Amino acid sequence: MQSFLVTGGAGFIGSHLVEKLVAEGHEISVLDNFNEFYDPDIKRANLSAVLDRITLIDGDITDRALVDRLFVEGSFDTVVHLAARAGVRPSIDNPEAYITTNINGTYYLLDAARRHGVKHFVFSSSSSVYGLNEKMPFSEEDRIDQTISPYAATKLAGEQLCSNFAHLYAMRVVCLRFFTVYGPRQRPDLAISKFTRLISNDEPIERYGDGMTARDYTYVDDIVQGVMGAIGYRKKNFDIFNLGGSQTVTLNELIESVEEALGKKAKIIEKPEQPGDVPKTWADVSKAEKLLDYHPDTPIREGVPKYVEWYLGAPV
Repeated sequence: MQSFLVTGGAGFIGSHLVEKLVAEGHEISVLDNFNEFYDPDIKRANLSAVLDRITLIDGDITDRALVDRLFVEGSFDTVVHLAARAGVRPSIDNPEAYITTNINGTYYLLDAARRHGVKHFVFSSSSSVYGLNEKMPFSEEDRIDQTISPYAATKLAGEQLCSNFAHLYAMRVVCLRFFTVYGPRQRPDLAISKFTRLISNDEPIERYGDGMTARDYTYVDDIVQGVMGAIGYRKKNFDIFNLGGSQTVTLNELIESVEEALGKKAKIIEKPEQPGDVPKTWADVSKAEKLLDYHPDTPIREGVPKYVEWYLGAPV
């Protein structure tokens, strides 16, 4: 049994990971600030199945005194840092909030982990760090020098802080670049969730650009498998891994998948492309396959129907 701190553990990915760790018998503390980015009641419901088996702290990673107190009281073996200000487009409107949470908050957690002897730290980064990289698929070895949103810049800065701490203080830190995660409990603002909700209610959806932008969609169960691999990783003090589905799906194909799963046609409103959105993402996951035993096995043709089935049965 290990003692874990999972930041952002009431969110979409975090709640799935917490359930997995609880099922394995670990001691789990969850730190989440339940902010208003989307309905906090949704996040509270995410943890309902395990609430009596975890310690839940309603607080913010930017509250340094709180973070320090948690590390004094917790004696954590491993930190899985998922908490972040999310979303490319909102980061363009309010970059300062993203810098404060995603950079300062990450620093406070790393520093507390260093001072309290935590030896293993897992950081959730993003495929957004690849920016306008034109080489496909994206590899961890690719040069990254043109992020195009404040969100991406803060995630890249977080990776660099992780590298600093691993090098200077002999901490083991693993950074995971998530590629467009979806599945049950997905945030309501994200494409598959939003399209499913609107199409099922006979409401129009907005399609930005010509629908040919493409993403490497990754089912949440596969992501959790990759995070568990990172928790067990012991090869190097610092490393970075892509966690993706290793497939690309255009926006048009995604809409068609949701239509097919719902048995309804979408009413589409055409919109111009949005600033900050990259044209395509595609993960080379060969490194994670080799070193984390990561094997994503839910293609989009299976994952979207699974999500829609959950949505139609989920409480409204």
